Amino acid sequence: MLDLSDRALAVLLLAPAAILLSLIIVYPVARLAYTSFFSLSLTSGLPAEFVGLENYQLMIEDPVFWETTWNTVLITLITVPGALVVGMGLALLANLPFRTQWPVRLSLLIPWALPLSFAGLIFAWFFHSEYGVVNDVLNRFGIEGVIWFNSPDLAFAAICLTIIWKTSSFMALIILAGLQTIPRSLYEAADVDGAGRLRQFFEITLPLLKPAIVVALIFRTITALQTFDIPYMMTGGGPGTSTATLAMYIHQNTVSFLDLGYGSALAVVMFLLSMCVTVVYLRIIRTKE
Repeated sequence: MLDLSDRALAVLLLAPAAILLSLIIVYPVARLAYTSFFSLSLTSGLPAEFVGLENYQLMIEDPVFWETTWNTVLITLITVPGALVVGMGLALLANLPFRTQWPVRLSLLIPWALPLSFAGLIFAWFFHSEYGVVNDVLNRFGIEGVIWFNSPDLAFAAICLTIIWKTSSFMALIILAGLQTIPRSLYEAADVDGAGRLRQFFEITLPLLKPAIVVALIFRTITALQTFDIPYMMTGGGPGTSTATLAMYIHQNTVSFLDLGYGSALAVVMFLLSMCVTVVYLRIIRTKE
């Protein structure tokens, strides 16, 4: 039997995981970055040609890239805090001492389990100008219905509301798990000291929920930067490109136009944005430890 040192044993045990990560993460990302330095269009019939940073230069001069990137950032800035606030409320509600808690907690799983494209189709029907539920409710209150998807601002608002509805349950589930770890004895001691519910929330609940909130924000922000399904199904990026996201623009270039070089450069930018957000959140966690 081999007598391995602790370091050699650690390397041996970590090697399978490292190989697996290299195959499913490192190689695809490296291949993506490599392709971004080539002019590779499947419709041109020409072989791949190394062009260096030309794709990135084209990106800087591309107004659609800047518009879709801004739309993506704006969706992130609106929907992530919105989903956090709604998810916090839902988690606090689900954590109440109901006699039968499973129906409340099951209701949190339904939006989370619903496929993104299906949610987009449902809310596209909700906001339909002729037979949508939203306009029907407005008409019942004496307010004239609007054509939601003809206005860039209204279409964008409808997409953000849909994303918040869809993703708030995910935030609620993570926060609910954090709430379950807070000892009840802390609240009992606060009651003895005469602290009200609001003070208990800000001095006990919120500080102890910070790790769960940061984890939820990391996952939700990264997925928000990759938003594709809901705006694609609701508006297709219209009117014009006013609701198109960076992921939709990548899809258009790679799948519709078959321009793999430029599409890869766009995907590299999205990857770097996601990594920057992750690094920022991780630095926040470390500074608070």
